[in-house]
Amino acid sequence: MRDIDVRHALWEQLRAEHAGDDDTRLLDEFGLEHGDVRVDVVVINGEIHGYELKSERDTLARLPRQVTAYSAALDRATLVVAEGHLAKASALVPDWWGLSIAHSVEGSAVRVEAHRIAARNPEQQMLSVARLLWRPEALKLLEQAGAARGVRSKPRAFLYERLTECLAPDQLRDQVRLALKARSGWRSAAPRT
Repeated sequence: MRDIDVRHALWEQLRAEHAGDDDTRLLDEFGLEHGDVRVDVVVINGEIHGYELKSERDTLARLPRQVTAYSAALDRATLVVAEGHLAKASALVPDWWGLSIAHSVEGSAVRVEAHRIAARNPEQQMLSVARLLWRPEALKLLEQAGAARGVRSKPRAFLYERLTECLAPDQLRDQVRLALKARSGWRSAAPRT
């Protein structure tokens, strides 16, 4: 079982779950920390739910760094693993993370089954949420909030900090999700082939 097999099985499942929902956006390779960490698959609707995939051929070496980045920025997170990784991987992710198992079925086909449902992230950091925005998006939100004065020409770090100061956490989350769903020019909006 390869990453691409797990990815296609998950995409098929998520497309079926969100069929007909025009308010949901599914993306492949969603960048966190300005692209330093990538979420394998993300669902953006009333929340941002990231899925990290670990096939039989993958190692868990990068998982601790991914857990830190996902936990800072996402509303929910789910780890999708091959059965052989389940015991070790479950010890590496917080209890609020979801766990799903990727099983090989009928030759090369893969099925993804929930083992533990993801809960709401209690560790989310608003600065990391703000950093999901591109600079023009952050500046636009500051202008709408009447808080852009003095930061228009500053580096994006100043804009993100100002956003966390002038918007309540729920308002910031909502505005970031709206901006992400409206964004064009994504790196990828479909699974790799």
